[in-house]
Amino acid sequence: MQTPAPRIALVTGANKGIGFEVARQLGRANHRVLLGARDATLGAAAAAALCTEGVAASCLQLDLTDMATIRAAAATIEAEHGRLDVLVNNAGIAVIKPLDELSLDDFDRSVAVNVRAVFVAAQEAARHMRDGGRIVTIGSVNADRMPFGGGGVYAMTKAAVAGLARGLARDLGPRGITVNVVQPGPVETDMNPSDGPFAETLKGFMAIKRFADAGEIAGMVSYLASPEAAFITGASLTIDGGFAA
Repeated sequence: MQTPAPRIALVTGANKGIGFEVARQLGRANHRVLLGARDATLGAAAAAALCTEGVAASCLQLDLTDMATIRAAAATIEAEHGRLDVLVNNAGIAVIKPLDELSLDDFDRSVAVNVRAVFVAAQEAARHMRDGGRIVTIGSVNADRMPFGGGGVYAMTKAAVAGLARGLARDLGPRGITVNVVQPGPVETDMNPSDGPFAETLKGFMAIKRFADAGEIAGMVSYLASPEAAFITGASLTIDGGFAA
């Protein structure tokens, strides 16, 4: 039997952490993976590492604070590959500060990266997707539960992308394009290590007293990108070790 042609997937913020693991698992599931990265050097190194594992990967420089680069990236994908099958909005920022220390710049930057960029990327991706495409955004369990101070703006942005996904699911459903959000709890990453200063506090909120491995989050994303998940759309799927239970 002939192997199907690889699907084309763009993963933003893919040079490390959850994004890198998502790219790895999609690559192993017969996707050609484009790693969107603001730092082209880091993105190229991550793509090269995946290539050594047999994953078809390349870097696409992408600055999520510059909407023109998002549109240019979509045009590049169309020109080089003819289509986009999967978009994973992984890149994001977390500004955690007491209310009286949060600046309007903090607020605007959080919305620009965590919400506006997700909208523009989804809008551009939909223009280049065939019917049956997939859009997945990495949200956060903090959209539903914020058990400590200082995270109001971050929680707001993650709740916003959950609402956006429900609306986009209605817009794109007639084309068989699914739009979903994966909401992780604490995950072992460079920015949030499981032995960091807040780790024990976070574990105290959880039923399973450990941080997730990035590969566990990537597994859910890979499933949502698969043909088997064609009937799941507009959903916010929580993978949090019981953080929100």
